[in-house]
Amino acid sequence: MWQQNYTPVANSLPLSTLVAAVPIFALLVLLGVMRKPAWMASLVGLGTAALVAAGVYGMPLGKLFAAATYGAAFGLLPIGWVVFAAILLYRVTLESGKFDLLKDSIGHITEDARLQALLIAFAFGAFIEGASGFGTPVAVAAAMLVGLGFVPFYAAAICLLANTAGVAFGAIGIPVATLAVTTGLPLDRLSVAVARICTPASLLVPAYLILVMYGRKGLRGVLPAVAVCGIAYTAAQLLVSNSVLAPLTGVLAGIAALVALVVLLRVWKPRDSGSGWASLKSASPSQAGGASAPRARHTALEVAHAWAPYALLVVCVLLWGYKPLQAQFNKVSIAINWPGLHNTIERMPPVVAKPSPYAATYNFNWLATPGTGCLFAAFLGAIAAGLKPRQFARAVGHTAKQLALAELTLAAVLGLAFVMNYSGATATLGLAFAATGVLFPFFSALLGWMGVFLTGSDTSANALFGTLQVVTSTKLGMNPVLMAAANSAGGVMGKMISLTSIAVAAAATSMKRAEEYRLLRFTLKHSMLLAGVIGLTVMFIAYVAPGWAP
Repeated sequence: MWQQNYTPVANSLPLSTLVAAVPIFALLVLLGVMRKPAWMASLVGLGTAALVAAGVYGMPLGKLFAAATYGAAFGLLPIGWVVFAAILLYRVTLESGKFDLLKDSIGHITEDARLQALLIAFAFGAFIEGASGFGTPVAVAAAMLVGLGFVPFYAAAICLLANTAGVAFGAIGIPVATLAVTTGLPLDRLSVAVARICTPASLLVPAYLILVMYGRKGLRGVLPAVAVCGIAYTAAQLLVSNSVLAPLTGVLAGIAALVALVVLLRVWKPRDSGSGWASLKSASPSQAGGASAPRARHTALEVAHAWAPYALLVVCVLLWGYKPLQAQFNKVSIAINWPGLHNTIERMPPVVAKPSPYAATYNFNWLATPGTGCLFAAFLGAIAAGLKPRQFARAVGHTAKQLALAELTLAAVLGLAFVMNYSGATATLGLAFAATGVLFPFFSALLGWMGVFLTGSDTSANALFGTLQVVTSTKLGMNPVLMAAANSAGGVMGKMISLTSIAVAAAATSMKRAEEYRLLRFTLKHSMLLAGVIGLTVMFIAYVAPGWAP
């Protein structure tokens, strides 16, 4: 059995950390500086990670190849499968000709682009995140915004920023549940702690989203909506996370925000909605273009017909998250102990409490995965919309062509992440954060942030760093529940800069490949700022209000 070594360069943690970070620097330089497309940056990053793993960490080539293929498989199923099904659902609405009617129905709620961003990107996206996760909300919401007239780049950017709030409780609470299993800490206490750490950010994100996209003047005009949205979401998150319904925190918080906005918009309209914000053909976040054409009136039956595919999506993702039904679906899942990797590598202290084999079990859950639920929704939606088999086949073909490079990116990025995980490079980076002493509460959140940036998943980041957080916090005499929860809460801010999320957003909006670098550069500063907010919140709870930690 091959043992991981976390200080392979002169037995020095600082020097080893610099070398371990080389694949990350390669990604950032290629995508953010050299402006290479995400698929190319991810392949070069994977190659760099392989060179570091073999040449510096001494990882056997067979295990290196196994780790890369294991990660690639995880990138394609469940993540790539979810993206394909979500975009197919959008194509179904386009092929059926119902999307124009769907746009009109939203326009009758509000024609204000700012409020549409709140309704779709934040509230509806938070609900979809809570129900299915794994890239679904960005794929669905971004495609909807483009259909409503948003420029692809800004549609993608809006959805990446908005998708921060619900990530920790995504996919029926899977990230927090994984954290509980990994650390052995009580699930109920972790759920409460994550919700409390996220409170300032959850209140802030709706306002921050509008401020970034439309400036202070744009924010002033919709302050009541921003306040109602943030308060409704945050209040529901705090209440539900502290109840037996904790796994449904993301779902119910998203519904609360959506309902609160719709109710508000029945009695209130922004005064400046006619000064340019109403247009959906804006070429920049501060420029709206001309007046929109009058919208046709439609019957309730016509509107319901147009929304049928998305209503079916809601039903399907909830059914796929229903535990008894999920248990039945899991009966046909196939657990594969990944050849050449499973339990052939030994993780060492202080990353784990004692030397232990590193499992590598791939769950081929083709039926239980949320992507299959989305696919059923797309198929049923095609029937409901009256789509002919030839039209549905055309939608499938168009979706496959659109997502080819995005799926390659997902496979390469997850391959990179898993090579770093199994070689020990990721643990080296984690130990560097853990060596910060009294500042550890702040860097504890940044550790989760980095984990999600690398893996694209809060679930994976919790599995990767959860034990390290507990071991380090115990040595420093800190609350292990708070530090473990900080990993998950900080991770949500890394979602918007992970290459998996950028690939999903770019594919969903048919954005030009040359603009992917702009998306990373745009989201990076906001991701770092919001991760800092989470870190400061953890510091405040740890040293000023320890009673706030369960």
